[in-house]
Amino acid sequence: MLDRSRWFETRPVPVSDQPNFINAAASLATSLSPKALLETLHDIEARFGRLRGERNAARPLDLDLLAYHEVLSEAAPILPHPRLHERAFVLFPLRDVAPDWRHPRLQKSVSEMIAALPPGQDVHPLGD
Repeated sequence: MLDRSRWFETRPVPVSDQPNFINAAASLATSLSPKALLETLHDIEARFGRLRGERNAARPLDLDLLAYHEVLSEAAPILPHPRLHERAFVLFPLRDVAPDWRHPRLQKSVSEMIAALPPGQDVHPLGD
């Protein structure tokens, strides 16, 4: 692992009766392809009891591949993650580990994407 963000507490997106989530981001060095890396992340989720089924269902662990260098892909895995720019719970941790990263499709910085978020996505750093 190259770097890890702080932990952030957020409400579920979309809004539901699920408990709050704890979110973080990490920057990794790997020789795996994006597809192999995502498969590895899914294997880790499974070891923690994640069962894939209903979209947005409660889960003990959710690991996403947000970006892979400047790779643009419309095939699985879609890169960058197709909704990362819409979600405060992704962007705030991402800013901790990659403040200078620019979305290669949108040509926006992490801070610009945060500034464009609609209100109501509360993100609270833990331990601050």
